[in-house]
Amino acid sequence: MTGTGAGAAAASLAEMLDERQHLLEIALWMFGSEITADRIVEETYRRWYALKDEERAAIAVPRAWLTRVAGGICLELLASAATVRAANGPPEPGRAAAPATRVPVHRPTPVTGSVQRHFRHDQAMLDRHDHVARRFAAACETGEAAALKAVLAADAMVVSDGGGKVRAAIHPTHGSDAVAHFVTALLTGQPGTVLTVEPVNGRNGLVLRRAGQAVAVAVLSIAGSEVTAVWIVLNPDKLRHWHRP
Repeated sequence: MTGTGAGAAAASLAEMLDERQHLLEIALWMFGSEITADRIVEETYRRWYALKDEERAAIAVPRAWLTRVAGGICLELLASAATVRAANGPPEPGRAAAPATRVPVHRPTPVTGSVQRHFRHDQAMLDRHDHVARRFAAACETGEAAALKAVLAADAMVVSDGGGKVRAAIHPTHGSDAVAHFVTALLTGQPGTVLTVEPVNGRNGLVLRRAGQAVAVAVLSIAGSEVTAVWIVLNPDKLRHWHRP
């Protein structure tokens, strides 16, 4: 997605998180099971992403649409469960579980010195990456699109990964103006959140937390002194190990 289309894609992070929690609460109220509720929400977003771009654009209030779909899925599951119970009658006594099979443990092959040297990063390059990442983080904290644009390459892009678990943008956003607007809307000015610079995949990136729970992790691609790409993970399943007490 480019240019003016970026604004429509950049729903605020607070809005996305509140929307997902709202859908979870509906499913929990209907079923009382967190596992079932999570699957219902996942199916709700799967149906959202199955729509064509023009169909999504025509939905004036996405949250209302998602609420109706989540409710419909709950009713579908309830009706299906009732049909199965009526067809099968009372459950039969269960059989005793078979003894567990012991699976042999395979130890990892030691990493050779040549492989270690292959993955060893040049310290100067890491220092340069860290410097640009901290400039980017400082710009995010100011919440000013102009400050972010100053760190971005002219042809920068941003890609967000919601994993079908939140209503994230589907297409990449290109161009420093559009990327600065997108990142400002998504990562800055969120109440009760803390932005930190931390190692992500071997290089410094950004971690955004609210009440100790990670809500976004950003990885940066850098060339020279500019950010060329921002990869933002919003998928709750991928953020769990980033949570802090």
